[in-house]
Amino acid sequence: MEQKYPSALLQKAVDEFSKLPGVGKKTALRLVLFQLRRTEEEVLQFTSSINELKSNILYCRKCHNISDTEICPICSDLKRDSRTLCVVENVQDVMSIENTHQYSGLYHVLGGIISPMDGIGPNDLEIDSLVDRVAEGEVDEVIMALSSTMEGDTTIYYISKRLEQYGVKITAIARGISVGDELEYTDEVTLGRAILNRVEVKR
Repeated sequence: MEQKYPSALLQKAVDEFSKLPGVGKKTALRLVLFQLRRTEEEVLQFTSSINELKSNILYCRKCHNISDTEICPICSDLKRDSRTLCVVENVQDVMSIENTHQYSGLYHVLGGIISPMDGIGPNDLEIDSLVDRVAEGEVDEVIMALSSTMEGDTTIYYISKRLEQYGVKITAIARGISVGDELEYTDEVTLGRAILNRVEVKR
């Protein structure tokens, strides 16, 4: 039975909250009612932070990670190993790998993985810019840190073929991560070991 709300404004707010991933109608209602109990100043601070995020967030010109500046802090850090690139699906994966403290190179965020079923092809991802970075000749190793799924493996295969002509070493994180697992949900210890024990991609 469909939930009935005493206010059209309440229903509208619940509908918007329920569009968030993993948030159902009941959770959305709890979140909206929580916001109603807060002071007007607190609610304005909450909404302004979302507006500011949407309006002012940047994506790093080099790696496509979220940033406050044109070049993100990781890419601009001279202490990082600039000759190693870790290719990931999304921004969450960068954060997950950084939390392991086992990787000191740079990143390249694809913005997704190849998935014909979802209408996502190579041209929808940041693959050309990855090839351009490798083509500059300043990268020794490309680590493919993608999810252990069919789509992840397809993406690894496609990218390795695109990079083949440059003679760069291509590795993939070790399969300590279960097949079918999403990278962002993997615990930090397992993910850290997977980075350290990466294996060369067969082409």
